[in-house]
Amino acid sequence: MKSLLITRPLPDEVLAAARAQFSVTVRLNNLPMEGDELRDALRNFDLVLPTLGDAFDRKVFADVAAPRCKMLANFGVGFNHIDTKAAKMAGVTVTNTPGAVTDATADVAMTLILMSARRAGEGERLVRAGHWRGWHPTQMLGMHLTGKTVGIAGMGRIGQAIAARCHFGFDMPVKYWNRSEKELAFPAERVTSITDLASQVDVLLAAVPGGADTHHLFDAEVFAAMQSHAHFINISRGEVVHEAALIAALEAEEIGGAGLDVYEFEPKVPEALRKRDNVTLLPHLGTAALEVRTQMGLMAVDNLIAFAQGQTPPNLV
Repeated sequence: MKSLLITRPLPDEVLAAARAQFSVTVRLNNLPMEGDELRDALRNFDLVLPTLGDAFDRKVFADVAAPRCKMLANFGVGFNHIDTKAAKMAGVTVTNTPGAVTDATADVAMTLILMSARRAGEGERLVRAGHWRGWHPTQMLGMHLTGKTVGIAGMGRIGQAIAARCHFGFDMPVKYWNRSEKELAFPAERVTSITDLASQVDVLLAAVPGGADTHHLFDAEVFAAMQSHAHFINISRGEVVHEAALIAALEAEEIGGAGLDVYEFEPKVPEALRKRDNVTLLPHLGTAALEVRTQMGLMAVDNLIAFAQGQTPPNLV
């Protein structure tokens, strides 16, 4: 029976499925693996099920010349914490869990859009602090969302799911920035420049993958192009945003607000963001539903089982 390291505690159903097929070790720590832990994982286990933050980078693979581990079955759709080129050179297969995260992440995107536009976080803090003095006609006036234009950067599965919710649920015209034109089940206009997209929409949403190609994609130029009432939303990866530029844009009132589920130096969140009432902050809740995390884990286990049986895993990256 092949040995499997699961790098974080996972739902019981996932662990049971894994233990039925493999000799499982569960690392009982919810923080990312670091340093020697990463190297020991490659040296001491046949298979590893890692997740966000477990940085199997080029240096880690360089230090383990002939890894015992032959597969990294990533728990999550994003895999920019794994150097896939270095893994391939070391003979290590990498998979992920696409599809399972789509609807859950899109739902959180809509949560952030609504909370940011309608000042929901600010309003809840007001009530909890005991400072609310009752309704009046000009209290906490936010941005009415229905009919506003949404701009989505990245029209993959998640971007399309968000766009569908915006179009069908809120009658929002959809514009998007993507490397290629997409055939969609609803009207949407492709804009070829991300700064042009930023200038044309009421809500600008980041749904791009992480990695070198998208690092700091949302920078001072993009925020300067946004309309002063517009809101910026990020449910993708923290490093796609130049956080200092976002803070500067908020402080200069270049944009109307922001809703963030991920952060450039996660889990560190700058005080400049935490203290602003027009910024909604969530603790990376994108896929945080039991049935979704279970589905993700079972998908990762299915990838492991296929590999162990000499078959092609269904979700190769």
